[in-house]
Amino acid sequence: MDHTVRFSTALISALQPMKILLTGSAGFIGMTTALRLLARGDEVVGVDNLNNYYDITLKENRLKRLTPHPRFRFFKMDVADREDIAQLFATEKFDRTIHLAAQAGVRYSLENPHAYIDSNIVGFTNILEGCRHNKVNHLVYASSSSVYGGNTKMPFSEHDNVDHPVSLYAATKKANELMAHTYSHLYGLPTTGLRFFTVYGPWGRPDMALFLFTKAILEGRPIDVFNYGRMQRDFTYVDDIVEGVIRVVDRIATPSPVFDSGNADPASSSAPYRVFNIGNNNPVSLLSFIGCIEDVLGKKAETNLLPLQDGDVPATYANTDALNDWVGFVPGTPLEHGVRRFAAWYRDYYQV
Repeated sequence: MDHTVRFSTALISALQPMKILLTGSAGFIGMTTALRLLARGDEVVGVDNLNNYYDITLKENRLKRLTPHPRFRFFKMDVADREDIAQLFATEKFDRTIHLAAQAGVRYSLENPHAYIDSNIVGFTNILEGCRHNKVNHLVYASSSSVYGGNTKMPFSEHDNVDHPVSLYAATKKANELMAHTYSHLYGLPTTGLRFFTVYGPWGRPDMALFLFTKAILEGRPIDVFNYGRMQRDFTYVDDIVEGVIRVVDRIATPSPVFDSGNADPASSSAPYRVFNIGNNNPVSLLSFIGCIEDVLGKKAETNLLPLQDGDVPATYANTDALNDWVGFVPGTPLEHGVRRFAAWYRDYYQV
């Protein structure tokens, strides 16, 4: 991990500070990304609608870590609000945009599909239009490992087709990649999509497995374990994810020199368009993950084994060779270390 940080410092030292729009800045990944950008001297304009999908107080407390910084400004704003977003872009004139705002969660998309269309489709269109009309020189946006859907070939590769999503959330994320490609092709807007693989760490989302399991185990309640514990996830520590995001922001997408329109590869394009997996390249079984949490907490879990839920996939596993080749990204946080840091944050934040 030390090598990773040294590489990043060397890379950014030659760059001039930039003015960056960061949507989803009150989110888990957004807050951590903002802190890194501010630490290196960039000006960050944060946008978030602070919706009640999960605990608003947690979002507000993340923001409290950012708002004292003189180079950070925050706007409570919904990316689906066309007029507000257009005005923001026109007024602020950003150098680059990092778009992390989205309606997250696979299972929630079964209950409230319109939230995903509003945020992930309408909102993304507004971001693309803002970048297009205001000379933003690079858009980096959050895609998801969920785009691989029904694929069973492991590890997941950007060279594979992703034509079989199994949730509306996944479908909206694939749609984002297609929309970004269109803007890269038609308007020359450089875009890079990052397919995140199960991000975890301090300040994480309450609907994610590590948070849910830690809370239940400490409270002595059983945890629901889907697919009878046979799930596998490519758990990726948030600091590693943000390291990759920062590196990608700094390297503007370019057309692929090997693109062949007669035999089109999903991972390449004649437009300034890139899409990468960003994960740990190391799938872990759910039962092993629970065992790691038990070791860290010093307490055994009571498990409630259940079948696979609609919209879930049995396994995720990222091939990250392309991102490594592009920006030298190699994740470096062992699972036990990351879980231990989360548990320490959780005990402190909730005074457990």
